Amino acid sequence: MNARVQSPPETQRPAAAAPRDPIAALDSVGSLLHETLGERVNGELRTLLIAGRLAPGDKLSLRKVAEALGVSMMPVRQAVSRLVADGALEVLPGKAVHVPVLSLAQFRELTRLRLLIEGYAAEEAARIATPAEIERIAGYEAAFRAAAAASPPDLGGAVSANRDLHFALYAAVGMPMLVETIERLWLKAGPILNLDMRAEARRLDRGSAVVQHALLVAALRARDATAAREALQSDIHQAAEHIAATGRLAQ
Repeated sequence: MNARVQSPPETQRPAAAAPRDPIAALDSVGSLLHETLGERVNGELRTLLIAGRLAPGDKLSLRKVAEALGVSMMPVRQAVSRLVADGALEVLPGKAVHVPVLSLAQFRELTRLRLLIEGYAAEEAARIATPAEIERIAGYEAAFRAAAAASPPDLGGAVSANRDLHFALYAAVGMPMLVETIERLWLKAGPILNLDMRAEARRLDRGSAVVQHALLVAALRARDATAAREALQSDIHQAAEHIAATGRLAQ
C-alpha cells in the first residue's frame, strides 16, 4: 500500500453544512508537501476508499479535494485518473466523479476473486510469517475484538483494526505484487464492506468476524496453512453473503 506521508499541522476548518460530505473525510489529512503530489493524492484517496471512508455513490468534487489537501487541480486529476483506471472511481456524464455502486453480479465476482487470492495469502502467511509478524496480526485481532465488544461498539476502531489485520497478514507473505493485487480488490470492496460494518453495530458485535479472526490467529500460531485459509475465506464469505442479502447492491 502507499505509505502515508507526514502532513503539516492542519488548520481549523469550519464544519461542513451538509449532513454527510465525502470530502470531509479528507480534512484529517491536512495539506501535502509539494513533492510527487500526484502520488500522494492518489495514496490518500486509496486509503480512504479501502478504509470505507468514501461510500458507494459518493460524489467527489475535484476542486474540494484539491482544497482539502492544499494542492492544485493537476495532481488531483492525475490521482483520479489512476483510480478510474483501477475501477475504484467512475466518471459520470458531465465529468462528475463518484464511487461506483457495485451490482450484485459484480460484487459476487469480486468476492470469488478475494476468496482465491486472499485465501492463498493466508496459507502462505501461516507457512512463512515471522513470530513478530504473527504477534502484530494478533494485536490487530485484539483491537478489533475490543472495538466490537465496546458499548456502544467502536465502529471506526473496528474498521481500522480490520483493515490493519488483513493487510498485516498479506504483507507477511513478502510478495509486494500480491499485496498490490489485493489492494486493487479492496479499492472496489472497501467502500461497501466497511459501510456495512459501520451501519450495523449489532452485527459487528455478534457477527462472525470476531470468531474467524481468532481462528485465523490460532492457525497462524499453529502454522496450520489449511486452517488459516479456511478462517480467512469464512470471514470474507460470511460478510459478503450478509451484504448480498441486504438488497443494497444494484440488481
